[in-house]
Amino acid sequence: MNSGLAFLIGCAVAMLLFFLTWILASRCDNFSWVDAAWAFGVGLIGVYWLTVLGRSCAKHWAVAGLLVLWSARLGWHLQKRIRRTHPEEDARYVKLREVWSGRVLSAFFWFFQAQAASVVLLALPFLIIAVDADTTWSGWESVGLCVALVGILGEGLADMQMARFKSQDHGTKSVCQEGLWRYSRHPNYFFEAVIWLGFYLYSCGSNWGWAMIYAPCVIIFLLLKVTGIPPTEAAAVARKGDAYRRYQKSTSPFIPLPPRRNNKNF
Repeated sequence: MNSGLAFLIGCAVAMLLFFLTWILASRCDNFSWVDAAWAFGVGLIGVYWLTVLGRSCAKHWAVAGLLVLWSARLGWHLQKRIRRTHPEEDARYVKLREVWSGRVLSAFFWFFQAQAASVVLLALPFLIIAVDADTTWSGWESVGLCVALVGILGEGLADMQMARFKSQDHGTKSVCQEGLWRYSRHPNYFFEAVIWLGFYLYSCGSNWGWAMIYAPCVIIFLLLKVTGIPPTEAAAVARKGDAYRRYQKSTSPFIPLPPRRNNKNF
């Protein structure tokens, strides 16, 4: 298949996926479903490009498997969380409802389509890998594979530790400081960034792969400044109060580091 046609089909699939998700979210009155669709969407589009454009070689099969592992695990985790907390909606989308009062459905429609565009943008490294004529396995693929696997395992462990903490019926003001959460307030976000760094390093083994540096940069920017840490921290302070403020003073916000024993802020 022509790479241009494959790209357009990928765009159309992403738009359709988020249109259907918007319908589901509207009927459930819970727009948090966009998060699960995003995780599944990147995997779906990336694997589609690797399947229709890639060659049957270790370089393409390995990254396709890596992408499926990340996408399926994260998407499944997010949909479980959404279903468990329904009808409660993520605080980010509650805030957007307030901002978009009077035009909620139409505003979220375009928001969901913007997520479709982000899925296509972030899946482009896998298109670059798929169309590269050189199928030789290099050191870039080895390093990228190892880094991404570390990220996937770390993120899975962090999510598992948080789920176990919540299942033990702790009070609403209790703060998880078990396992990785003792060293970072957001180890799941940190390892998500590691995953995308791994994807980028893997793509560097392909022609023009170096230009995909924007992908991990976008993810890290979103995690640190937009949809990740800022709204999560604000919601945690609102729910847990001084207990979370003490946690903020002792624990690194992102990179896992030994906890501080004094009251100085990071």
